[in-house]
Amino acid sequence: MSDFPKAGLRRRLASLMYDGLVVIAFAMLTTIVYLIIIQSFISAGILQLGEHEDVSAFIQNSTLLYSLRAILLVLVSLLFFSYFWTKSGQTIGMRAWRLKVQTQDGDLLSWKTAMLRSLTALLGLGNLFVLIDFKKKRALQDFLCGTEVIFLSKEENKKVYNSLD
Repeated sequence: MSDFPKAGLRRRLASLMYDGLVVIAFAMLTTIVYLIIIQSFISAGILQLGEHEDVSAFIQNSTLLYSLRAILLVLVSLLFFSYFWTKSGQTIGMRAWRLKVQTQDGDLLSWKTAMLRSLTALLGLGNLFVLIDFKKKRALQDFLCGTEVIFLSKEENKKVYNSLD
């Protein structure tokens, strides 16, 4: 159990907005790499562009390629959050807003818990559950995964950041 207060909805959502910008940047990079790979397959003759005007139109009209791109984008998002939660308990946005996710025993999340927490967050909508569980301030993902998000002091936030070196 932590001595720090539980994080409220406002800080959680502000943190999520910061992280959303980073995830969008990673999604853009992933899409560019994906387009380059598909274009390489077309150039090598492995795939045929056919009547499509460009690679983007080709992907949009192929259920397989479109689905694969969607899976990659979801995977990038899951890996982003899970990596930071298992490494320090803080994403970039959480660090800025002095939040930390941890188990109820105060430990860092395992990869399994972090991935499950990412999935059950429902694109951030799970945070609205804090309004229902206002005493313990648990989001849906916290309730389902046995985690908590705490609000760190400036000193403790600095300690977490400095421990990453």
